[in-house]
Amino acid sequence: MTSLATNAELIDGSGGRSRLSALIGPWFLPVVAAIAIFAVMVALRPTVGTPLGISLVLGPLIPLVFAALAQMFIIAGGDIDLGIGSYIGLVNVVIAVVLPSDFALGLLFLVALLIAYAAMGVLIAVRRLPSIVVTLGMSFVWLGLALVILPTPGGAVPPEIAAFTRFSTPLIPGVLIILVVVTLVVALFVNRTRYGAVLRGMGSNAEGMRRAGWSVIGAKVTLYTLAGFFGILAGLFLSGQTGGGDARIGVSYVLLSIAAVIIGGGTFRGGEISVVGAVAGALVVGMLGALLQFLGVSSDFQVGVQGLLLVLVLVLRSVAGWIRAARRTR
Repeated sequence: MTSLATNAELIDGSGGRSRLSALIGPWFLPVVAAIAIFAVMVALRPTVGTPLGISLVLGPLIPLVFAALAQMFIIAGGDIDLGIGSYIGLVNVVIAVVLPSDFALGLLFLVALLIAYAAMGVLIAVRRLPSIVVTLGMSFVWLGLALVILPTPGGAVPPEIAAFTRFSTPLIPGVLIILVVVTLVVALFVNRTRYGAVLRGMGSNAEGMRRAGWSVIGAKVTLYTLAGFFGILAGLFLSGQTGGGDARIGVSYVLLSIAAVIIGGGTFRGGEISVVGAVAGALVVGMLGALLQFLGVSSDFQVGVQGLLLVLVLVLRSVAGWIRAARRTR
């Protein structure tokens, strides 16, 4: 019977469609959108397609990619992080002010920030507090600490950090190497390891994972630690690119990181995330702003256009889901 069913699927093509649907996941649309936007930019300005042009266009988006990955891990657990922007700003200030004057103290400060992010996960899991409230409250803490250290923009990022964040090769732009390596490593961890499956399971079915013997608190700590780690990477690359410190430099990354994850196929239900989609979503959000500048669109309209893009993607995803559901009921 199994062979007959399989043969029937091959004959009518439904098996092929099922395999194709499994292969083309929620990441497909944002990847296509990112490629399309980049192609339009190259058509408008051919120099964008050169190694230097790729570095100039995609390089500034690396901090946003890391911020999106940080937000992705929080959303994977069914939470939302409204403090990631201020956290990135604090990391930037530490790297620009504390690290140059006392390397050991600056490094200790960054480790303490990572521990504080993990502690946030413990607090939310143990006390069952709304993540949106806790992270919003902590955003004021991060911003306040940053302003105490650096009330006005200034400082100087160590040249070694600036050189590291701007590295490149004669043939392949460094930004492409970073994007491919980071995406591959994170995707393999999330999708191909047992604990990656556990972390996603905690977001969608925490009670089931608890009954299977996994610790909800441990999973929350891991998710928030990973978010804090990628927040530090975002601050590191942002510091290397700007060369100085600014307590408010990362504020815009809150909504942009959320938009990137949602555009990339994530949902607020938890457990439904896509690493490739989140990276592509960050590139879409970032390159869209650059494309609008190429087209001469005023910066006053860029935020509105990005919001319309998010709504359009959500509508397309809803339509696609409706079509898949309709096919199943046939």
